[in-house]
Amino acid sequence: MPLLDQHITIPKKSASEDDLDFFYLRKKGIEYIESFGSKFWTDFNEHDPGITMLEMLCYAISDLGMRLNLPIENILASDDSDKGIPKQFFKASEVLSSSPVTQNDYRKLFIDIKGVRNCWLAKHEKTVYVDCKKNQLSYDIKDYQNLPENLRKSFDINGLYDLYVDFESSKPSEIEAVKEKIRKQYHANRNLCEDLVDIKKVVDYPIKICADIEVDTEADEELVHANVINALESYLSTTVNFYSLKQMIDKGYSTLEIFDGPSLENGFIDTKELLTADLRNEVRLSDIMRIIMSVPDVILIKDISLGNCGGDDLENKWLICLAPYQKPVICAKSVFNYNKGLLPLNINQAQVKIYLDAIKAEKDKATTNASQDKELDVPNGEYLNTDFYTTIQNDFPETYGIGEVGLPSRASVERKSKAKQLKGYLLFFDQILGSYFKQLGQISELLSVSGNLTRTLFTQVVKDIEGADEIVNGYENYTDDSITELLFDQQDNNIERRNKILDHLLSRFAENFSEYVFVNKTIYGNTTDQVVLRDKENFLKDYKVVSKERGNAFDYYKQPTANLWNTNNVSGAEKRISRLIGIRNYSRRNLSNSFVEMYNFIDSDNQSVYRWRILDTHNEIVLSSTAEYFDTSAANKELYFAVLQIIQTREYKIKEAFKNGTVQDLSIIDNILIQQSDAGKYSYDIINPAINDKKNPDRIIARRYEYYTNLADLEKSILDLIQFMKEDFTEEGMFLVEHMMLRPDVNQTTVNPDTFMPVCADECGDCEPIDPYSYRVSVVLPGYTLRFANTDFRNYIEKIIKEELPAHVLAKICWIGYREKDVKDPAENQLIQFEKTYKDYLSAKTNLNQEQPEPQLISFIKSLTSLDNVYPTGRLFDCSDENERLSDKIILGKTNLGSL
Repeated sequence: MPLLDQHITIPKKSASEDDLDFFYLRKKGIEYIESFGSKFWTDFNEHDPGITMLEMLCYAISDLGMRLNLPIENILASDDSDKGIPKQFFKASEVLSSSPVTQNDYRKLFIDIKGVRNCWLAKHEKTVYVDCKKNQLSYDIKDYQNLPENLRKSFDINGLYDLYVDFESSKPSEIEAVKEKIRKQYHANRNLCEDLVDIKKVVDYPIKICADIEVDTEADEELVHANVINALESYLSTTVNFYSLKQMIDKGYSTLEIFDGPSLENGFIDTKELLTADLRNEVRLSDIMRIIMSVPDVILIKDISLGNCGGDDLENKWLICLAPYQKPVICAKSVFNYNKGLLPLNINQAQVKIYLDAIKAEKDKATTNASQDKELDVPNGEYLNTDFYTTIQNDFPETYGIGEVGLPSRASVERKSKAKQLKGYLLFFDQILGSYFKQLGQISELLSVSGNLTRTLFTQVVKDIEGADEIVNGYENYTDDSITELLFDQQDNNIERRNKILDHLLSRFAENFSEYVFVNKTIYGNTTDQVVLRDKENFLKDYKVVSKERGNAFDYYKQPTANLWNTNNVSGAEKRISRLIGIRNYSRRNLSNSFVEMYNFIDSDNQSVYRWRILDTHNEIVLSSTAEYFDTSAANKELYFAVLQIIQTREYKIKEAFKNGTVQDLSIIDNILIQQSDAGKYSYDIINPAINDKKNPDRIIARRYEYYTNLADLEKSILDLIQFMKEDFTEEGMFLVEHMMLRPDVNQTTVNPDTFMPVCADECGDCEPIDPYSYRVSVVLPGYTLRFANTDFRNYIEKIIKEELPAHVLAKICWIGYREKDVKDPAENQLIQFEKTYKDYLSAKTNLNQEQPEPQLISFIKSLTSLDNVYPTGRLFDCSDENERLSDKIILGKTNLGSL
């Protein structure tokens, strides 16, 4: 039926019975009035002032409901470009794509490089021979041929690859330049425990095609010949095309399929097309004929022959077989003759070249267009100022005298007083409604992965209330921030609420921190939620890195020193694991050079004792121990106990105490003890909250040896110390070493035996796996920190490492120590030696390809393979001692036995 002939009607029942339905809200409001005030209120007619107030509130609520039902892109829109929708969400290319993992991923990555037509990965074959008697490795089979069969083994190194490339150019200089681009691109996207050994040019195999072709009488013979040559070259060289996002969608691919794999500069590659674009192992004459016949304006192939270039001119083959990684090319001896009927044609080769250049230009244009359309469109929301609120008082009839017009000047004092009383009464509702509208306006940042809000409850000053200053003293001085702090500072449990918001955002990426929170409870106690909140925020902000690069190795190839040490150029696995276990700084750096100084001296009893102190980012002492310890283990335990008390000190309690003027000599604020000297100067100590006896010498566990002349400086110092401990202070870090990197040069047969990693061949017994290189890593962590010295947290970390590393990668986890100044002789400090040899090795290795810097490699292997685990210290107790702490329990293989 035509649209003009249809009857347009308005439905009789339009009630939605929700917050958009004024009459429904009014009805429900009267029901509440009847249930709560029926003894005193029986008149519910429109003239009743109470019903008028109810109607004004219903209109305001329906306005709020309308804004809540706006399209989500409008609710999330912002007038600040730095907080707009594109800043709130990750792009599809950032979280759906990944670094290359499979062979096809790497092929796409390299084909994206200008100068590469196509490429193929192949496993690099390298066998290592094992002398089970001497526990030695070698690349040379001659060293082991004379050994008895039962004392020799061999294995192939896995994870090494060669790349065969079909280059666009045949010039050696241009080929070398492209090879260098390939190596840099590969190492920037290298898989963990893998490496690229050789880049080889695909070998051209010249073939000769001679054909006599009849074309249409109206055909442009030069164009036909150009199309024939282009079609044959496309068939022989297997070129891969790039497509735009729209073209991929038109092909029927879903978003997940389109963005699967690495992001490319030139667009998208169809995986199905890539799989068929393989090197041919044979060329058939029948295929050549089919391709020529498919060219427009070709009518007939009168005669055709196929053969090898350089062969007998009379040779004619139906089939030419090719060796692996050979590419057939049409040689100069090929002849193509064209005719129209009986008339032979002369081909203008200059015009043919013009047509071929035009065809190539069209392909380049398609690639350029594909590179410009690679992102899904983000909905452009319209910013509608959803938090704007105007007082309901201005909507009341003028007779109430509370609107903008107010009461006439002749009104009595009593009448004016009643109007002010009503305005004050309605201000309560105004403030509640203003809070709801303000909360809606903050949704865009509260639910943003890059949001920086610390509050979760908001309100605003209702600015258009006539005569508000006469109702509330100083109302004109209030701002949105000040009134929010006044009304919601105590009610806003922002830590708990922000944790819930972050849990929601994490769940959208199928990530979960619940077990991490549980494990940290035993360490941080009641401040766990605050500590974990920061870790969740860091994980979300880095998500496009820790997700996309989770299987990546670090880039060691031709790096400046700044990218080798004190750098974030670490493996994707290190970044992701660090974020999952709350390591704030995952950079490769000297972990032994920490904020902590553990120093040794001789006390008054002529005994060797230890003390500790903590330095801040400016290398100034911010905290010192008050006790002396006979071993570093006890000192470490007390150090981190003091740090924990500072972290557990609540900042709002400090602000509240100083604001209320309750700070005086011997005041205690959470775990901080304030002291005032006779000269009136202030200082503070960190106390053990479990010890109430003021005379107990163990009550004070740490001290800030600095004095302050006024309370403002004292407050700032305490808050700065808490902030430093929560945000900056850390001794945690991680090293992940790929054993594959430490292999001797695989292009050599005779190498120094000392450059091999040691093996336990057990005279060719059951010691497996004997291969120390293939998909093996060592994870080195400092074993002395607060959390890393905790057995339960260690178990959790080891579990996370095993879960997050690729399934085929086997990890050896080492917990080592100590700090730089914990051991007098650096040669006896395994962590210092490990860091020094690792840094030296990386600096020497980066400018080499497959070669190894022998002295640095040998030193680093020795350091790496001699690491000893550092376990938490436990002590034996009397079985009848009821005060035995479970934290000091002895666990076989996981505890150092301390002195009684």
